[in-house]
Amino acid sequence: MNFASNDNLMSDKITDWIRPEIRALSAYHVPDPGECIKLDAMENPYTWPEEMVDEWLQRLRGAALNRYPDPAARVLADRLREAMAVPAGQALMLGNGSDELIQIIAQAVAAPGRVIMAPEPSFVMYRMIATFCGMDYVGVPLREDFSLDCEAMLAAIAAHRPAVVFLAYPNNPTGNLFDEADVRAIIEAAPGLVVVDEAYHAFADASFMSRLGEFDNLLVMRTVSKMGLAGLRLGLLAGPSAWLSEFDKVRLPYNINVLTQVSADFALEHREVLEAQTQQITRDRETLWQALNALSGVMPYPSRANFILFRVAGDADAVFAALKASGVLIKNLNPVGGALAGCLRVTVGRPEENSAFLQALHSAIA
Repeated sequence: MNFASNDNLMSDKITDWIRPEIRALSAYHVPDPGECIKLDAMENPYTWPEEMVDEWLQRLRGAALNRYPDPAARVLADRLREAMAVPAGQALMLGNGSDELIQIIAQAVAAPGRVIMAPEPSFVMYRMIATFCGMDYVGVPLREDFSLDCEAMLAAIAAHRPAVVFLAYPNNPTGNLFDEADVRAIIEAAPGLVVVDEAYHAFADASFMSRLGEFDNLLVMRTVSKMGLAGLRLGLLAGPSAWLSEFDKVRLPYNINVLTQVSADFALEHREVLEAQTQQITRDRETLWQALNALSGVMPYPSRANFILFRVAGDADAVFAALKASGVLIKNLNPVGGALAGCLRVTVGRPEENSAFLQALHSAIA
């Protein structure tokens, strides 16, 4: 068998059948942390108390794995509606993480020449999913301090008439909250949907959830991942039922599995535990920011999330490599270039993890 010939034939078929914009992409890369302290993925570093774990495992005994899950996840949806303070009269749809919800929205509005828009830098999946769905993507640069350039956004909206504008609030990877008046101006100017992505709402003390119903094109998206439930892959989209009814036609049936439904419902019964962890992370974020700000050659940006973006004066790639060699894994954003050149991002961990990171960083920049 001529393997080289088969490889050439396969390459030709891939070229023939895989869309060129997909072939041009790189898959979303998640590094293997190995034995490193893992501070790269904006996860909650805390586990549950042992007695809570025991109670959860007992609850799982009653999960009917032989049956399909409730396709509407009604018990969980009711729990989320209360926990997330979704306004009365607004609909709720659940997704396998917020990534699936972004994709559902894009699939529902996709048509040749239609645009998804977002400030940049922001969450990379906005651009990627636009490409997956055959839509055009327009990124509008943030200002030098990563604040929203409202004038530029409004001009881009007028020029491109986007079907959807995504606004991460707080923004990822920069950590800052955009000005509320600017967000409102964008909602009012947008001809299509504006999705306020509140993945980090637990740390932000700011939200547009209560504004649902005030605008006919506003949706709010959240996830429970940053609250300590990243392993469950659960996101929610809230907004007018007229919109969500259309999106529900695109949602695949049974997208929220039985174990996720039972586990998330259980966790939200005990959300005082999650909230206490969130408060601890928020306090530690401020301590970590102050420590970074005190280091020569390091400039941390203000954050309302559970991570801190910071710029280093030297070679960011070398600093990242030195940290990893010291057993601490953070996110290297320097390869993205542009406004993120020279930048690294660290997730707020446990106090001892933050201390280990700071010690390794001090050595890396010395």
